[in-house]
Amino acid sequence: MDFSALTPASPLVLIGAGKMGGALLAGWLAGGLDPKAVVVVDPGPPPEVLELMARFGVAHRTTAPEATTARVLLIAVKPQMMGNALPAVRALVGPSTVSVSIAAGTTVATLEAALGGAIVRAMPNTPAQVGRGATGLYANGATTDADRALVEALLGAVGLTGWVESEALIDAVTAMSGSGPAYVFLLAEALAAAGVEAGLSPELAARFARQTVSGAGELLQQSPLPPETLRKNVTSPNGTTAAALAVLMAEDGLQPLLDRAVAAAKRRAEELAG
Repeated sequence: MDFSALTPASPLVLIGAGKMGGALLAGWLAGGLDPKAVVVVDPGPPPEVLELMARFGVAHRTTAPEATTARVLLIAVKPQMMGNALPAVRALVGPSTVSVSIAAGTTVATLEAALGGAIVRAMPNTPAQVGRGATGLYANGATTDADRALVEALLGAVGLTGWVESEALIDAVTAMSGSGPAYVFLLAEALAAAGVEAGLSPELAARFARQTVSGAGELLQQSPLPPETLRKNVTSPNGTTAAALAVLMAEDGLQPLLDRAVAAAKRRAEELAG
């Protein structure tokens, strides 16, 4: 990962060090970012982030530092806090700054009005906490190729990245992969509940559901085969899996249910964007 554009004189300034901000910081440091080239601004980081900053010697401020121009300004606060956060960090933006927001619903137009210059909207997801995130990216016209490469390196430190061609598609990314981990966790809950309904103890069902979901995910990650092939490899003709899939793949089964769920999440993302 090439973080050479970030220096103590032209740093990365991270606004907000909660779960996602902290996960990003951990990924950057693990990827070789110079700790002196990052400044964290957060009035109350969680203990694990405080320990991480102390261990690496990362500068911590409770308010935006004065006389500092960020090379990258990454804003990782909750959407409802953006109204207060943006005016407070405007002084950090200079001609070469690229501002990156990971807040759902905060549009490029809003960010341009508040900060100006190069803007990137990013939508990571919570598996970034274990280096397995998926982040959709969209840049405005002022963003240079160098800006894009730097942002891609930063978000790529916690998983895969992909650029979308229009800002509207960020809402689709939000609905699918941004919210997607919750869908998978719900699957684990529902699978455990089904196991209990079938006669297993709650403790055993919970353990087996967790292992089944995480193990299948790891197999999917490591295998070169597409999900369809992996599914077919588990499914013997007229066997138990085939009987279950006949329910899940019915006209009113899992696919139309997920279609409706993702569509509902996308509508809500659009509403938040105004």
